[in-house]
Amino acid sequence: MPFAPTSPVAGAVETSFSSPTYTLTSDTPPDINAKQYAITAVGGTQVGVTSHSVGSPFTHTMFRPKVLKVLGNPNPVTGIITGVERNVYSNLTRKGVTVLAGQPINLSTMKSVIDLPAGSDTADAPNVKALQSCHIGILWESSNDIGDVSLSGVL
Repeated sequence: MPFAPTSPVAGAVETSFSSPTYTLTSDTPPDINAKQYAITAVGGTQVGVTSHSVGSPFTHTMFRPKVLKVLGNPNPVTGIITGVERNVYSNLTRKGVTVLAGQPINLSTMKSVIDLPAGSDTADAPNVKALQSCHIGILWESSNDIGDVSLSGVL
């Protein structure tokens, strides 16, 4: 299934947020191997949160490899495949933030990368899905903790 999040997206639990939602609008991606959405409205209780603008971007972009790699042939003598190629996918969220009142907006980013050995998509699809399910589930479940750690610096 293609990357096509349903808008509005329900946000994860964060301290002082109540039922956060994010309205997505298809946007022009930075490259041909990407899909991008601008967050054009925020819902729920998120005091001080701004939606996308030129001066304060709020976007989410998913990238796939420009050229998908496939598994090479095994060595005819040893039967071993050496130098397995990798397909790297990533998700990038950009958000403009203020560093001090009266100062210009600075860009913050959060990136999640999926680095898959070529061939694993067909030879071991269940474990590829488990990798992603677990990773995203931990991020979802721990969003509040991750948010608090990024503010306090205490792990």
